Amino acid sequence: MKTTAQVVVIGGGVVGCSVLFHLAKLGWRDVVLVERSELTSGSTWHAAGGFHTLNGDPNVAKLQAYTIELYKEIEELSGQSCGLHLPGGLMTAGTPERLDFLRVAHAKGRYLGMQTELIGPDEAAEMMPLLDKRQIVGALYDPLEGHLDPAGVTHAYAKSARHYGAEIYRQNRVVELIQQPDASWDVVTEQGTIRAEHVVNAGGLWAREVGRMVGLELPVLAMEHMYILTDDMPEVVAYNEATGKEVMGVIDFEGEIYLRQEGKGMLMGTYERAGVPWSAKTTPWAFGHELLTPDLDRIAPSLEVGFQHFPPFETAGIKQIINGPFTFAPDGNPLVGPIRGLRNYWVACGVMAGFSQGGGVGLALANWMIDGDPGFDVWGMDVARFGDWATPAYTNAKVRENYSRRFQITFPNEELPAGRPLRATPVYDRLKARNAVFGAAYGIEHALWFAPDGAEPVEDVTYKRSNAFASVAEEVRAVRTGVGLIEISNFAKYRVSGPGAKAWLDHLLTNRMPVEGRIVLAPMLNAAGRLIGDFTVARTGSETFYIFGSGVAEQYHMRWFLGQLPERGVMLQPLGLSLTGLSIAGPRARDLLARLTRDGVSTEAFPFMAIRQMDLGPFPALVGRLSFTGDLGYEIWVEPEYLAGLFDLVMDQGRDLSLRLFGGRALDSLRLDKAFGSWAREYRPIYTPSEAGLDRFVKPAKGDFIGRDAVLAAREAGPERQLVSFAVDAADADVIGDEPIWHDGAVVGWVTSGGYAHWSQASVALGYVPGGLAAASEGFEIEILGDRRAARRLDAPLFDPDGIRMRG
Repeated sequence: MKTTAQVVVIGGGVVGCSVLFHLAKLGWRDVVLVERSELTSGSTWHAAGGFHTLNGDPNVAKLQAYTIELYKEIEELSGQSCGLHLPGGLMTAGTPERLDFLRVAHAKGRYLGMQTELIGPDEAAEMMPLLDKRQIVGALYDPLEGHLDPAGVTHAYAKSARHYGAEIYRQNRVVELIQQPDASWDVVTEQGTIRAEHVVNAGGLWAREVGRMVGLELPVLAMEHMYILTDDMPEVVAYNEATGKEVMGVIDFEGEIYLRQEGKGMLMGTYERAGVPWSAKTTPWAFGHELLTPDLDRIAPSLEVGFQHFPPFETAGIKQIINGPFTFAPDGNPLVGPIRGLRNYWVACGVMAGFSQGGGVGLALANWMIDGDPGFDVWGMDVARFGDWATPAYTNAKVRENYSRRFQITFPNEELPAGRPLRATPVYDRLKARNAVFGAAYGIEHALWFAPDGAEPVEDVTYKRSNAFASVAEEVRAVRTGVGLIEISNFAKYRVSGPGAKAWLDHLLTNRMPVEGRIVLAPMLNAAGRLIGDFTVARTGSETFYIFGSGVAEQYHMRWFLGQLPERGVMLQPLGLSLTGLSIAGPRARDLLARLTRDGVSTEAFPFMAIRQMDLGPFPALVGRLSFTGDLGYEIWVEPEYLAGLFDLVMDQGRDLSLRLFGGRALDSLRLDKAFGSWAREYRPIYTPSEAGLDRFVKPAKGDFIGRDAVLAAREAGPERQLVSFAVDAADADVIGDEPIWHDGAVVGWVTSGGYAHWSQASVALGYVPGGLAAASEGFEIEILGDRRAARRLDAPLFDPDGIRMRG
């Protein structure tokens, strides 16, 4: 066994072997994998082995497509069969709502190049002879669905990695990880110690234990998962003989089951609602090639529905029941990437769909380690989407919820209740008392909208306009005609100070830093000139700055900040909920602020994009003159002990100004009036500032900053695509994001976000189209729930295009 290596990958399941293969293939040959037992001996060996390309996140779907395409390559390279079967697959819909879900999935597939097809019950029954067509209203056919041999795939990755020079050490448990002052790691194993530059935690069922070796509590939990194998079925044999084809796989959402052919019989599995965690606190190191005790009663309700939908199962004998553990993250997506504050420690775990996603996870992580960037937009898999607030108890609640709902629709306006409320601000109870309907982002409760007095504060979940529509319209009207109040504590906040603060921020961000008492908008780029952040930067002293950004990206951005932080001269502090906020907006906002302070607040005394300390009543506050509503407005920041009192004061002083509370849904509608983009939607690591319309905030003339050379090159080449806004001829449904944009009968782009702009009374969509089409105004359509709706490109914002209200 080696005593030094560039990388040690811990864990010999399909994910660990994929990471090893990709690192070696991309040129890092001094890489080893250490496995406590044999390859596949965690969850991999007993997996059902299904794979598919469709995913709710299009960026994850691209990586799934890559994974499936990769299997032929590793078969040829290794000489190891992956046992690939590609009979295609169906997703069935038993309700109109589920058919809407399939229409959305089909539409996403259009701009991803997937060859899916929506079909009716008759055609579905012809393609899948075991199906009772009376149980469905439609289906989605995907020719790239299939199944494989889990052990064969894992060994194909391993042999391919060895082909490039990687080494694998089996029967050798890692017992300790010790980081050295130079950021290298001593990987202490049962057979000796390896000094490694990098460590990858691909521990699968033992990912928590490998995390705890470095003081990290990863948000993963294993769940028991069962599937049955039938005896030979005459119907299956007859279909095989008559057609020469294998019975295709099915995901039956109403039955909450999946099935595929296995031998001359069938496999049927379920994500039952009464799911059971396995080994919730620790995973025994001695657990290996073992199965758990089956509990047929627990999955019987799902099987009964499955047998009803696929009648030949009713007379089939059950040959075997497989029950084995699989790990899940709270939202069901993988945890991939570097860990904030732990140099050269990487994770690739919680990959529940390892045979759909394992190749993409391996590629993304290898790119990240070698090039400093995953090469794709992997936000949906990035471990940084969770913070320290994702405790074991929270993880347990959310994983159980996610597992039980795996085949249920999560509507775009649906907020799931498990593990909530977790992080609540001092005005949570006040907002709740005023009938707020809450959402949660980065664990923080925030008001989405306010239900009418006497009505239950619950939103009807749907792909169409919900019962929130009228209330949100009233909130928008209140802001545009008077003044509204919204809590903004869920923004991310950071304080940067010290003699080197300005120089560091100038290097980190693209805009010139403001003078004292002023605010600027500043994108942040990676070395490739792609957007990795979008911030408001305020300067409150000669050496003190505040940065405000997206709350859900706090951990993501802190990881980047820390990676760029100099050893001395700059102090960086994430403020989280130690700084809380309210925002007032609308034409009467200045009148309201004037009642709260003795300071002058006229345009001359307190102009647009100014910031200053003020006493609001008895409460010390930091007040900025800006608003995401695109209207006259102010952001007010206070320490949390002052927030409730300030809220009461603002509500009292605004009573005769018809002050009204508004929530996140109204804020979204208001920003659509202005075509304002937002992080993780319009601004993501696959876009340049030129493409996103942010060039005015990028100042190459100021000197060097991260991504400057790439920005200049991109400007010279011209944008490959361009962010544009549309007014859509919608009916009773608006875009939600990821819908295809058509032009002259062809799919040319995709929607990033949208909705109904109540003040302008228009359905609005923001999205990207090729640069050559960005100036076209006619010929566009946007597909909403399978219906192509006419769309007109907008040359200017629908509200206050010159920004007079915002600046006045």
